[in-house]
Amino acid sequence: MGELIMSAPVAGLTSKNRITAEDVVMLRREVFGDGVVSRGEAEALFALDQTARDKCQEWPAFFVEAVTDYIVHQEKPTGYISEDNADWLIRTISRDGMVDSLTELELLVHVLEKAKSSPSRLSAYALEQVSHAVVDGKGPLMLGGQLVPGLVAKAEVELLRRILYAYGGDGNIAITRAEGDVLFRINESTAAASNDPSWNELFVKAIANFVMCSAGYEAPTRDVALRQENFLDAGEPGIGGFFGRMVSGGLAGIMEAYRSPDDIEADWEARNRAVEAMARRAETVDAGEAKWLAERIGPNRPLSENERALLTLIKHASPEIHPALKPLLDKVA
Repeated sequence: MGELIMSAPVAGLTSKNRITAEDVVMLRREVFGDGVVSRGEAEALFALDQTARDKCQEWPAFFVEAVTDYIVHQEKPTGYISEDNADWLIRTISRDGMVDSLTELELLVHVLEKAKSSPSRLSAYALEQVSHAVVDGKGPLMLGGQLVPGLVAKAEVELLRRILYAYGGDGNIAITRAEGDVLFRINESTAAASNDPSWNELFVKAIANFVMCSAGYEAPTRDVALRQENFLDAGEPGIGGFFGRMVSGGLAGIMEAYRSPDDIEADWEARNRAVEAMARRAETVDAGEAKWLAERIGPNRPLSENERALLTLIKHASPEIHPALKPLLDKVA
């Protein structure tokens, strides 16, 4: 992080190995006193977080608030995370590609929530932290021993949903390929596990959002596209129950959130004459994303239940989906 510039009171804490509630009060005066959180102050706080082994319960909230204020509101452009600022944040909180502590993971998610816009890889990096824990049994989420590697529990689903919602602000509506890659990695690694049913729903809706938007559908906001449906609250637990309820009662509700390319073209024709350009773009992206999905699932192996539910949703939603997906769609009713 370079040479740290600290005030005398802040510098004095680095040798204590302990941060008390009184210290946090003092730090609030020092850091927020002039209304500006500087790069040097942010880096000093990171140094304290990494060196102090005994931290009071007030520390995490203050640390997250102060560093978020710096990177979202003080660094230019205000309210937006630039590529350089995203690089700085990832570099500062990373150890061998993983976030070092739960506090820094909360910081990462909080920055995504507060920023109007940020690079897509910042969201993917946050999702990767959940993947490290679920797939590899590594990272700060493993602290405390409550998470079981190889299994997606409700707590992990809620964190994944929170990250996806956070990045969805200010126009980042469609799920990105980078986010989809991480979600597929988690799904592939836990396909045989007794995952929480909410994971099945989130995965299917997120990947369907990615594919359908690439095919020219107008997406709803992420909180609408990924919200948990009431039809999942009843019936037998597990993916079998989810799949049956999705096809019998929930499919129409999911699809109501999307507007077909024909509807969009009609609107655009009324506004201007840009329909042809839009259609060309949709066709190009459609081919690329259909190929991506076909490669992720693969035609020569049995479908997992999540993949079957995903393909069923896509088949019902868009009969004109790209031909690259036809061999997979033929496997589902």
